[in-house]
Amino acid sequence: MNTEEIVQEYRERGFVHLPKFYAPAELAEIRAAIERYNRDIVPTVPESDVVYEADGQAIRNCWRMHTHDSFFAQLPEEERLQTLIADLVHGTPLCMGVETFNKPAKVGSGVPPHQDNAYFCQEPPDVLTVWVALDDVTPENGPVQYLAGSHREGLREHTPSGVKGNSFGLAEEVDEASASVALLNKGDILIHHCQTIHFSAPNISDQPRLGLLLVFRGAHTQDSPEMKDAYHKARALMESSPS
Repeated sequence: MNTEEIVQEYRERGFVHLPKFYAPAELAEIRAAIERYNRDIVPTVPESDVVYEADGQAIRNCWRMHTHDSFFAQLPEEERLQTLIADLVHGTPLCMGVETFNKPAKVGSGVPPHQDNAYFCQEPPDVLTVWVALDDVTPENGPVQYLAGSHREGLREHTPSGVKGNSFGLAEEVDEASASVALLNKGDILIHHCQTIHFSAPNISDQPRLGLLLVFRGAHTQDSPEMKDAYHKARALMESSPS
């Protein structure tokens, strides 16, 4: 796909799949950095910057990795990425976050249907996530599923989800059967708009499904006080409820 085709598909569907974006050597470097981060950095980060699965051992998410490790601060600055993202966010890309969704084998938990901008709270919604597949993504290990075109329908109401690591979910049910399933090979990326509805099932397989996420916004976007208030209220409700 050329740049024009990438932009057109992203605008129409709210997501676009780019195969073989990272070469095997690049992917090996990223994986080694994640393994080092989990081993050496995770024990030092604030409790809010790591989430574990229900077994208390397997890492579910690492948040704000770019603030704790220079490798993950530099990765979003790659010229190839910056050039691509600028066309999609209508301006200069700024990195908002670098994080992992680990989906470990057998215990990787699901993610409820949601729109990322319920968390990001940016206006205008010129924000996206680059989802880097470190493992092959199969029907069995919890692929992300997207509702094509849902980003054009605005931000829907979200309520506390009860899911640690994904505190917000859509208030109303969605037609999950109509979703597009993102089956990826390692090295592929999938870019999705911050208002594209998406979700994933638990990983019931013997194969992990590690993804590294790079979140970008256009430099012109701003925090929405109303959206931020709704998000913090949801977080407060979750934190005050019994576990």
